[in-house]
Amino acid sequence: MKLNTMNMEEQHQKEENLASHRLHPDRDDQSSSRSFEKDEAAAIVPEYAVNVDKAVERRVLRKIDLFLIPPMWIGYGLVYYDKAILGGAVLFGMTKDLQLSVVDRSTTPPTTSTQRLSWATSMFYFGMLAGLYPLTFLLQRFNIGRVLGVVVIVWGLIAMLTATVTSWQGLFAQRFFLGFVESIIPTGFMCIVSGYYTQEEQALRQSWWFSSTGGWTIIGGALNYGFAQIQGGSLKRWQYIYLLAGALTVLFGCICFAIPNSAVSAWFLSSQERVVAVERLRKGQTGVRCQMLKRSQLREAALDVKIWLVAFMMAAAYTVNGAVSGFGPLIVSTFGYTTLESILLQFPLGGVVFIFILVTGYLSSRIPNIRIILLILCCLPVIAGCAMIWRSSWYHRAPTPVAGYTIIGFFGPVVSLIISLGMANVAGATKKSATAAAIFAAYCVGNRQIVGPQLIKTPTLKRHYPELWLGLIIWYGLRFSGISKRGGLIACSYCIVIVLAITLYVLLWRENKKRGTLPMDEAERDSFAFKDLTDKENPYFRYVL
Repeated sequence: MKLNTMNMEEQHQKEENLASHRLHPDRDDQSSSRSFEKDEAAAIVPEYAVNVDKAVERRVLRKIDLFLIPPMWIGYGLVYYDKAILGGAVLFGMTKDLQLSVVDRSTTPPTTSTQRLSWATSMFYFGMLAGLYPLTFLLQRFNIGRVLGVVVIVWGLIAMLTATVTSWQGLFAQRFFLGFVESIIPTGFMCIVSGYYTQEEQALRQSWWFSSTGGWTIIGGALNYGFAQIQGGSLKRWQYIYLLAGALTVLFGCICFAIPNSAVSAWFLSSQERVVAVERLRKGQTGVRCQMLKRSQLREAALDVKIWLVAFMMAAAYTVNGAVSGFGPLIVSTFGYTTLESILLQFPLGGVVFIFILVTGYLSSRIPNIRIILLILCCLPVIAGCAMIWRSSWYHRAPTPVAGYTIIGFFGPVVSLIISLGMANVAGATKKSATAAAIFAAYCVGNRQIVGPQLIKTPTLKRHYPELWLGLIIWYGLRFSGISKRGGLIACSYCIVIVLAITLYVLLWRENKKRGTLPMDEAERDSFAFKDLTDKENPYFRYVL
């Protein structure tokens, strides 16, 4: 391989200096302090562009994919499984054992309220909301592998302790702390992908790890089906589920210790391959990694309109999963299906999520500036699915609501595209961390995770949970302006997600057009790439649509 770069001895010296800095932080002087403020890439690449062999670049990319994506897919799959098994546990007796349902015998006939179950679901996201910012910035400031490893192992232990809970109050506390520690995974993965891949590659890679929401819907359903066959034993079936989930998570936590800080210190790459891994990111101007938290970048993130747009899109788009992940099997069982059949009917939903996250990710990596268009198109099946469930007849084993339930799985690609849009369109390490946290804060607070579960109310079952489906339809595009005596929809208006997406498209397009008129200095552009500048500070940064 031929690299028009610094002398290899100088390169190795820089790598040794970087390693020494990490092993002996107490030896920092003014020079090392200044380097700490910069992007880590400055340790192994010069300010000027370096030509790399395309074949070597492809080999490096394959290595990065093989090392990062499988554990990320498993890790986020465990996050999703940990959330979703509450729905399966409910079918296995948790509701009765922990007094999650309350029977009101003052009414005729008596009514059953599952609001405690709704709050158990919501408590997870209150915890996640509390943990997002502190854990995300902790991950930026300190060694990624060590922080992830410790936090994930704690997560696994908390999950296993669910089996010891004996009351609904205890479950509330357990769910809060579980959400707190799990908050580190999605934001951490978003920042890792942003630091290893180009803007063009990020949509596909973000889709790879996020597709585990669909894959683990199927895997989790299969595991729950297996647990349903348990007839004896000293524990309840739902307790076995949490013990397994926690044990798998602890194993994953041990793996996390092997994750390097960045491509600069990636032990699975040779010294020359690390140069290639870093240099290939220069054109996108997104940077690699900087461990210093910068207030200026926090202020910029807080005032950046596009981050707010992306956050509101996430809040709107992910409403559906608060009900589906926590109540999916319960909802399907109300269509006249048995417990086991309700679990198996999660498979088609998971398949839709899995397949179309990957399809939209692939198309986004092959066709420039198509992400927002794909996002809008994927909103339409979600609207149709919600309408099918709400307005169809729920007679015994009715096929229409099941079909509607399946196609609302298109919320998966919508959210995956929002994640890739958010992370590919910001630069600056602190700003990227703030953006990742903001996106998942919206994910928690939005009418999905905290509000969404509250829309599942047992007394409204005969009316097909109208608050849930109307809420989703409103978010995804239909404004309920009135119901006739026959219950038909009278009018509809713009889709909130689509309006926000179009607004974001116009904003980014206009900014790219304005930047396209600026004079281009190649040398200056190359030198700006690894100075930890934000997208607003760097005139050579270009936004993806």
